[in-house]
Amino acid sequence: MLRVLALAVVVLLGIAPEPSQAISIYTGWERHALVGSDIRLSCSFFSWRFVSDDVSFTWIYRPDGSRETVSIAHYAGGEAYTDNKGRFKDRVEFVGNPKRRDGSILIKNLDFSDNGTFTCDAKNPPDIVGRPSSVRLLVFENLPIQAGVITGAIIGVVLGLLVLIVVIYYLMRFLVARRVFSLSVSKHGKKKKEGSQQRQLWTPPPLTCYPLP
Repeated sequence: MLRVLALAVVVLLGIAPEPSQAISIYTGWERHALVGSDIRLSCSFFSWRFVSDDVSFTWIYRPDGSRETVSIAHYAGGEAYTDNKGRFKDRVEFVGNPKRRDGSILIKNLDFSDNGTFTCDAKNPPDIVGRPSSVRLLVFENLPIQAGVITGAIIGVVLGLLVLIVVIYYLMRFLVARRVFSLSVSKHGKKKKEGSQQRQLWTPPPLTCYPLP
């Protein structure tokens, strides 16, 4: 009887569905691009499991100033499906490698009207519970100087000034030490020369012999 119960437990455990875990999805935060250019929007995920054959990616777009969203790309069952009738018709392409947890898309010939938020959702069954990640796209006629570039330039200038100050400080110390050494050597040599001259100028008085009375 015990053997039968143990066998039943093993069978039940073998056919029980594997518990799912959370999946973490990552995209960029904000991307800038020029009108007429192409841009790759990256999407990847982290899951504790190997990539499933049923892995899927879904991209949704929401224009700036609007609450409406539209699906523009989807990957499932080894096939990619892209927008074939909306604003991104013939302009969006799935370029990711799902087996490497990559669900990136390529948007071609950008226009100002493409400004908006792109949201990526990924599933790796049985890990299907996760929060979608979003990236905002801003299209410009001329790319602005980003704050990070300005900050990096300021930091570079400050570091350059610090290095210059340190170099000047040690150079001054070297010059002062060299000057002190030169004066010391010169003073020592002068004293030695004066002592030699004094020894040369002083001669003992001659001995005088007087006859005995």
